[in-house]
Amino acid sequence: KLYKKGEGSTMTDQATAEEPKGKKNHNKYRKDKPWDNDEIDHWKLETWKPEDELPGGRLLEESSFATLFPKYREAYLRQVWPVVTKQLDPFGLACELNLIEGSMTVRTTKQCKDPYIILKARDLLKLLARSLPVAQALKILQDDWQCDIVKIGGMVRNKERFVKRRQRLLGPDGSTLKALELLTGCYVLVQGNTVSIMGDSWKGLKQARRVIEDCMNNVHPVYHLKRLMIQKELEKDEKLKDENWDRFLPQFAKKNVQRKKPKVVKQKRTYTPFPPPQPPSKVDLQLESGEYFATENERQRDHLAKKQAKATQTSKSKRHERVQKDETPVVRCTKRVKTDHSSSSTTTDISIEKLKEKLSKKGSSASSNVSDFVQGMKK
Repeated sequence: KLYKKGEGSTMTDQATAEEPKGKKNHNKYRKDKPWDNDEIDHWKLETWKPEDELPGGRLLEESSFATLFPKYREAYLRQVWPVVTKQLDPFGLACELNLIEGSMTVRTTKQCKDPYIILKARDLLKLLARSLPVAQALKILQDDWQCDIVKIGGMVRNKERFVKRRQRLLGPDGSTLKALELLTGCYVLVQGNTVSIMGDSWKGLKQARRVIEDCMNNVHPVYHLKRLMIQKELEKDEKLKDENWDRFLPQFAKKNVQRKKPKVVKQKRTYTPFPPPQPPSKVDLQLESGEYFATENERQRDHLAKKQAKATQTSKSKRHERVQKDETPVVRCTKRVKTDHSSSSTTTDISIEKLKEKLSKKGSSASSNVSDFVQGMKK
């Protein structure tokens, strides 16, 4: 508090006496600022013009960034590197391609006036290393373009599952990726373990990143594409532009789908802290049989004896099989036996007599005679 000479009251006490008690006037000493104007768009990105100058006329220190690139990208980079240097020269940037180390470097020079362009050039090198074509990657040097690189390699542990979900992001013939580009207004490229996104709006980059991360977390991108399509239609309606859209957007519930259980269920072994018993070695077996203490000649003699015993055993078994084959009787085809016609005639007579007996039994019911059925017989 400041006191005047010869007065016991303070300056602040006089100020508060004029104002109503219990309220503080925070805007008492506030002056109007030149940027407090509703006509100014504070979110607009102003482009750097050549007439804009830095304090001091130049950058005080040199800034540089380096990025590694894979081996398969070397041939393409050597081909397009003159185009890259030609585009960076007007900004006062120098670039270098080191094929021995496999790296790209960009740095500022004394002619560089824009302090932010070095960060744009760093993003350019990252996009070139991630297999973007040079015509698309050079758009990042514009002030209204941004980029984002999503690392998807560590999101899924299983390699097969990772490949399936990455393919799900692409879709059949790249249709899912194309639909994502149309809805978000971004350029998306899937390469290896990363996904590169380029666009002229932060909103589109944020939407594309969310779709990619949810796809790797086992949420199908079709669900997000449906929501984005509805949101794009609702933005066109002036009445619904500033309202809550939850009643129009679909709500997808998670389903707990049980996976197929394997047919063969492996039984879990009981945990034992002790290791399994060690199988006996060759030396242990020789010690048990006593062969370890025998001389070399004795070992060779025993080996030959075992070999001869095994040979005699196999020869005996083969001889026994040969004898069994010789003892089996051979079945030969026999001559046809002449049939006796006399026996066949007797059988036919017996059959005729049996037939007569049957007919005589049916005589009361059937009035017909045998001569009716046989030609040449007289009645």
